[in-house]
Amino acid sequence: MARRTAEQAEETRAAILAAARRRFAEDGFNASLASIVSEAGVTKGALFHHFPSKLDLFREVWTDLQRRMRDEAVAEARKMSGENDPYIQFLTGAQVYLKWAARPEYFKIVLYEGPVVLGLHGWYESNRELGQGSVRSAMQALADRGRIDPARVNPYAVLIQSALNGAGIALAEDVDGLSPEAVYEAFEIMIRNLH
Repeated sequence: MARRTAEQAEETRAAILAAARRRFAEDGFNASLASIVSEAGVTKGALFHHFPSKLDLFREVWTDLQRRMRDEAVAEARKMSGENDPYIQFLTGAQVYLKWAARPEYFKIVLYEGPVVLGLHGWYESNRELGQGSVRSAMQALADRGRIDPARVNPYAVLIQSALNGAGIALAEDVDGLSPEAVYEAFEIMIRNLH
């Protein structure tokens, strides 16, 4: 019976996260807890059992989206591991990120609401923890292959992640009619010209 209870708890948690993701994507952090529990088909008590506060729930939705994007980027990049081009894995991952950033759900929760709800410092630290490590690893791989100066790994990681976030916001806001393809093309030129 305990196993079923654990499974039910996980199902409830998953339903809450899915409903919260939809509500936060639609209404931002202003989404009511009543709308979330109604959509999830659970009680407020169940929600608070899994998430002590609305902020904790938002942070979990934000983190889940970041992890899903990162996992897809890594999976796509690994498919390119047999290529001779030392840049291709990182560029493939960046291309996945740009496509995710253009998704309304990702933009609204991660890039738009995230800095407001988590605070700029909290958002930066969480984003750095989840995203910059991947960028830093890619820069280290390029340094190990003699493509960039090893002393520039950390500065490049900061600058490139910032460029990707900025591009993501510009894509989601449809600034100057940018497309993920056009941004990717410019990004590729930039990355291949790092030294």
